[in-house]
Amino acid sequence: MQDIVQVDAFTSEPFKGNPAAVCIMEGPADETWMQKVAMEMNLSETAFVYPLDDGYSLRWFTPGAEVELCGHATLASAHVLFSDNHVPSDSEIRFHTRFSGTLIVKRDGDRLLMDFPVLSVIHADIPAGIEAAVGMKVLEAATAQDGGILLLEVESAEELRQANPDLAFISRLDAWGICITAGASGGYDFVSRCFAPKYKINEDPATGSAQCALVDYWAPRLNKTEFRAFQASQRRGEFYLRKDDDRCLIGGQAVTTMRGKLEV
Repeated sequence: MQDIVQVDAFTSEPFKGNPAAVCIMEGPADETWMQKVAMEMNLSETAFVYPLDDGYSLRWFTPGAEVELCGHATLASAHVLFSDNHVPSDSEIRFHTRFSGTLIVKRDGDRLLMDFPVLSVIHADIPAGIEAAVGMKVLEAATAQDGGILLLEVESAEELRQANPDLAFISRLDAWGICITAGASGGYDFVSRCFAPKYKINEDPATGSAQCALVDYWAPRLNKTEFRAFQASQRRGEFYLRKDDDRCLIGGQAVTTMRGKLEV
């Protein structure tokens, strides 16, 4: 039987942030099996981890597909490795990924700090029909991750919180999903919401990979490289972010909520 742990990431409180399932395995597993487990867990991400000579292999699956980069499931995986004493608390974890190179996670006070690549943003024309689909005026559009993420800046955080986008329209876009963002106040630099119906994730509660694009988008606009960011989903997500050239340092907390065993 295979141990599986469920973790709420980018929060210090259970039942908030973004839940991820984490399987710590002895070695590689069949891709079809991993996809079936992700479908069974029905969370935005299920992470599969096993030890290597110089770190750990890490892959991420949504209920619909394997993804190239995932922040909250990486944070959840590191949380399990540290909390369950697979790795000493004063060590760093080196995750070797299939698409995004080596990702390093270490403790930083009461949070974990992840070293991710910046996802450079490119200005884009505002797609036809997108304002009607999101129900508000779009000030500017940009893409990141080779067009995989469509960023949309809107006028206010208050308006963003009320968004009820047309998911069928979004699922027909070339991008895997959209990230709506706006400047913020109350101690935060910017706020966002992310929708990825193409990956069977209507709204992602707290999206670490999107922050890698948002720091590149907001750094020149706010003339700073260190941020506190908020994801305004129903479950809420909080991020500490720092842009260092082509790297994005993402800090967050995580909480274990469930443990179980897969019998197949």
